[in-house]
Amino acid sequence: MRARIDVGAVIRRVFQIYVEQASVLMPAAAVVFVFTGLLSTVLLNASPGLRLISELISLVAAMLFTGMVVQLVADVQDGRRDANWVQLLRGVTPVLGQLIVVGIVAGLGVLVGLFLLIVPGLVLITLWCVAAPVVVLERPPGLRALGRSRALVRGNGWQVFGVLLVLDVLVAIIVGALSVAAESAGTGVGIVVTVALGVLAAPLSALAAAVLYFELRAGEQEQPVVGVASPPGADTGV
Repeated sequence: MRARIDVGAVIRRVFQIYVEQASVLMPAAAVVFVFTGLLSTVLLNASPGLRLISELISLVAAMLFTGMVVQLVADVQDGRRDANWVQLLRGVTPVLGQLIVVGIVAGLGVLVGLFLLIVPGLVLITLWCVAAPVVVLERPPGLRALGRSRALVRGNGWQVFGVLLVLDVLVAIIVGALSVAAESAGTGVGIVVTVALGVLAAPLSALAAAVLYFELRAGEQEQPVVGVASPPGADTGV
C-alpha cells in the first residue's frame, strides 16, 4: 500500500504556488482566456450554429493553459522559476494536440458518467485528474495518459477527490459572493468583474492537477505498486 497524500498540504501548496507565481499565472490566464473568450462570444453572436466551434476553442484554451501550468509547477520543483510564460507556451506546444484529444475523451467519459446517476462521473473525474500532467511530463502515446492517471491515483482516490472538492467549493463560494456584489453595482461592473474572476480562478484547477501529480509520483517512487487502479475509496484503509 502506498503512502496517503496529505489533502491539507496539497491545498496549501496549490495556493502557495498561486501566490508566488501570480506574476506569470495571471498574464498567461488573461492572454489565453480573455482572447479565446472574446472569440467564442463573437462566433456565438454571429450564429448559434457555431456553438460547437466555440466549445472547441474553449477546450483548446483550457488544455493549453493547463499544460503551461504543469510546466510551471515542474519548473518550480527545485525552489525557483527559470522560465517565463512564453517559454512555458513553447514547451507545451508539441503535446497540445494530444492534450486536446485526451481532454475530449475524458470530457465525454465524465459527461456520460455524470448522466449515469452522477457517481460514475465523479469517479472518472477523480481517476483522470492528472492525465494532463502525464501527457506534458511523461508523454505516453495515444490515450495511455488516462490509464497512467488511474494508476497514479490508485490508493489515494478519496484524498484526491477531497482536494478537488475543497478547491471547487472554495472557488464557488468566493466567485459567487463577488459576482453577486458586482452585479448589484451595475451591468458594466458586473461584466468586468466576471472576466476578472474567470482569470483569477482559472489557474487553480490546473495547479491542483499539477501538484497532485507530483505528490502522487513521490508516493509511487517511495512504494511502487503494480496493478489495476481502483475507484475512489476502494483502497482507503478504513
